[in-house]
Amino acid sequence: MGPEEKKEVVMESAVFEKYESNVRSYCRKYPVVFSKAKGSLLFDQNGNEYIDFLCGAGSCNYGHNNDYIKGKVIEYLQNDGLIHGLDMYSVAKGEFIECLQNSVLIPRGYDYKVLFPGPTGTNSVEVALKIARKVKGRSNILALMGGFHGMSLGSLALTTERTARDACGVALGNVTHVPHPSMMKNFDTIEYIDMLLTDDHSGVDKPAAIIVEAVQGEGGINILSNEWLIRIRELCDKHDMLLILDDIQTGCCRTGGFFSFERAGIKPDIVVMAKSIGGMGLPCAITLVKPEYDVLLPGEHNGTFRGFQPAFVAGKAAIELMLRDNLEAESVRKGKIIEEFLANRLPAIDGRLTYRGLGVMWGIDCGEMPTGTSQNIRKLCFENGLILELSGREDTVIKIMPPVTVPDGILMQGLEILMKAIAEEINTTKNASIIAQLGSVKDTC
Repeated sequence: MGPEEKKEVVMESAVFEKYESNVRSYCRKYPVVFSKAKGSLLFDQNGNEYIDFLCGAGSCNYGHNNDYIKGKVIEYLQNDGLIHGLDMYSVAKGEFIECLQNSVLIPRGYDYKVLFPGPTGTNSVEVALKIARKVKGRSNILALMGGFHGMSLGSLALTTERTARDACGVALGNVTHVPHPSMMKNFDTIEYIDMLLTDDHSGVDKPAAIIVEAVQGEGGINILSNEWLIRIRELCDKHDMLLILDDIQTGCCRTGGFFSFERAGIKPDIVVMAKSIGGMGLPCAITLVKPEYDVLLPGEHNGTFRGFQPAFVAGKAAIELMLRDNLEAESVRKGKIIEEFLANRLPAIDGRLTYRGLGVMWGIDCGEMPTGTSQNIRKLCFENGLILELSGREDTVIKIMPPVTVPDGILMQGLEILMKAIAEEINTTKNASIIAQLGSVKDTC
C-alpha cells in the first residue's frame, strides 16, 4: 500500500448495539452506517446513496456541507479562530449579531435583543419561559395540543406527546393545554381561550404567556392560519400575556419566509430558534426578545456551550447565502412544486390520503388508512433510497422536509420514490384485504 493510499475504515453496527444506550431511535429506522453527506444526499459506508427528506429534523435547511458555508467555517478554523467563548465578546459572535440584525430583523421591522441560551432548541424554550414568568409574575403557560417544544422538564411540560411525557418520571405542571384549531373544525379555539381567561370559574390560572408553532412539526404539519395568528396576537394584548413563537424547526426559510409567522404580519414578544440557525448543522440556539422584556439579570440563565463560535460563523454565512440565492422565494417555489405533485398523484392512489404544508415542509396524512401504513411506507422509502420521518398522532403523517437548496431533479426523484412506496403499500394492503375477504367467502361456502 503506497503512502498516498488510505485504508478504508468499516464501522460495524454491532459497536452501537453493544455499547450505545437503548434510547437511540433514528438508527433503528435507518439501520446503515452513514459516512458522508453532500447537498441533498446521504451516503452510507458502502457507497449507497439516499435522498434526504429528513434534513437533520430541520437542522440542515441549506443542505449538507454547503460549499459557501463550509468554506467560511474552514477559513475560520485555519486562522485559529476562537472555538469556545462562553458569553464573552468575540468577533464571530459580533459579526453574527450584526448580520442577523441588519439582514433579517431590521429590514422586516423587528426590534429584538438576541439572547444566546445554549446550543439546543429546548435551551431556547426554557429561557423564554423564565422571561415570561419573570415579566408577568405568573407561572402558568398556555400551549397547544400537538405541540413539541423540547425534552427538558420546562419544555416537556409544554409538549403533549404521551411517550415523551411519561419518560420524565415527575409531574409536569404550570401549563394549560388547549386544542389546536386543526383538531376541531367547528370549534373556535380563540374564543375558547378568551372564555378560559375571562370566566372567573374556568379554573385556569391567568397565564404569563402562550407558546405556539406557526406550523406544528412533530404534531403532524398542522398549520395555524394567518387569521388565527393575528387573533392570538390580539388576545395576548387583551389579556396581558406574552406571545412566544417556536420557530425552532420552521424557521430559516423552511416554510417560505425566514420566519414562519411573518406571513401573518405579527410581531411575537419572544421567538425561539435553533436547528438551522447554526448554518450547517452546527449546534446553536437563540432567543429573540423584545427589549422591554429583556429582564434576566447577568447569570440568571447561562450554559457552557452558548458561545460555540463556529456556529456563529456558519450562521452568518447561511444568512448571506439565503440573501444571495433568494432562498425564501426558492422555498415558496419548491412548495408549489410539491403541492402540485401531491395534488396530481395522491388522489389516484387513494382518496383517503390527505396532505398539507408550506414551503418545503409537507405532510401526507395516513390517519384514515390501516394501522402501520405510514411505518411501512417509511421502510419502503428507505429500501429504495429515500430517508424521511413520521409525525402526528400515532405517527400517521409522512413528513416531506428536503433542504431548501434541493435541486428540482432530486426533489422530483425523491417524490417519485415516495409515491411508488405509497402505491405499493396501499395496493399490498388492498390485495391482502381482498384475499382475506375471498378466504372468508370460501370458509362460508
